[in-house]
Amino acid sequence: MPGIVIVGVQWGDEGKGKATDLLGARTEWVVKFNGGNNAGHTVVIGDEKYALHLLPSGILSPGVTPVIGNGVVVDLAVLFEEIDALEARGIDTSKLKISSSAHVITHAHRTLDKVQERFLGKRQIGTTGRGIGPAYADKISRVGIRMQDLFDESILRQKVEGALEQKNHLLVKVFNRRDITADEIVDDLLSYAERVRPMVCDTGLLVNGALDRGEVVVFEAGQATMLDIDHGTYPFVTSSSATAGGAATGSGVGPNRLDRIVGIVKAYTTRVGAGPFPTELFDDKGEWLRQAGFEFGTTTGRARRVGWYDAPITRYATRINGVTDLVLTKLDTLTGLEEIPVCVAYDVNGERVEEVPVNQSDFHHAKPILENYPGWSEDITGARSFEDLPQTAQDYVLALEKISGTRISVIGVGPGREQVIVRHDLID
Repeated sequence: MPGIVIVGVQWGDEGKGKATDLLGARTEWVVKFNGGNNAGHTVVIGDEKYALHLLPSGILSPGVTPVIGNGVVVDLAVLFEEIDALEARGIDTSKLKISSSAHVITHAHRTLDKVQERFLGKRQIGTTGRGIGPAYADKISRVGIRMQDLFDESILRQKVEGALEQKNHLLVKVFNRRDITADEIVDDLLSYAERVRPMVCDTGLLVNGALDRGEVVVFEAGQATMLDIDHGTYPFVTSSSATAGGAATGSGVGPNRLDRIVGIVKAYTTRVGAGPFPTELFDDKGEWLRQAGFEFGTTTGRARRVGWYDAPITRYATRINGVTDLVLTKLDTLTGLEEIPVCVAYDVNGERVEEVPVNQSDFHHAKPILENYPGWSEDITGARSFEDLPQTAQDYVLALEKISGTRISVIGVGPGREQVIVRHDLID
């Protein structure tokens, strides 16, 4: 079973990096297939904590070839900041491969991202301002800059000039900002060209070859299902395909190469940015949960919105992605609660709705229908088997498994690499 996709089931920050790291010892390749440096994941190895934003988390596992696929947008400054930071800590990054078809984020994208968000006022989406959306917009508009363009200055300049023509009209005439010259973009990109050249290749060919040989390839999603451009809470979404289908298009492999779809879900729910969030907490319980789970963005540092576990969302994400296994993370965060509410359905205008409403307005006004489960006070961070958990913690996991409709194969009981309970092997 060589092709394994790891996707977030909620609104991101579920702990996908931890799941990838769990598979690392038996994985030869880890492919990031969407997004950019607008989201981060934290991996804890022993006493060391690593915050990654653009690089695949597999880069921390010796023997793994990390790949940035064609579906990713790359900020070269961030790329080399991360590489340099890891190298300084003794991590070998020499195996990194980057798709020649991956698009590049420029200064113009970052500038537009920030001014456009401010221009929206009360209608702001909650973008990180890192140029991700504008870079994907250029990609779809067919005026984007790709990694391969860095190695032909004439072509690069032509493409940059074409891409800037409309942007400068917007910046100067609409947003009252100065224009951006082609020289500053070209010079900046060329300053990275020789260093990045050895990393750039036909990654789709490499990954398909690995699958042909029966090697284990993990496809790692950025963001999550509810932030997917097609299937998320639009328009409060990211600009890429964060679902399992994006693994094929964002890495250059056929969908029949994807053997197992692993969904990552927290034992509660969080999201960053604007948009509907039926189980969101605004009281002391919410602040307690935020502090207990240290719910602050890896990339931005901003406080995450927090709420109880939402079973309809998990069922929806399972259906959209074809999830075969769930990894339940941060179960230990709930320790100390006498009762743990779980959303099992929604109240929409007085009617009980079992699934995520198809109408965005209905979802925005949906109120959670909660069922309470007994909590536990015992420290579970040392548990290594399901039977090690207190009975009420076991009951909570089994209840989530039943109402979510998918088996829970792995349970996270702490931030460390070893703090997991494996109920079903993710590679068999």
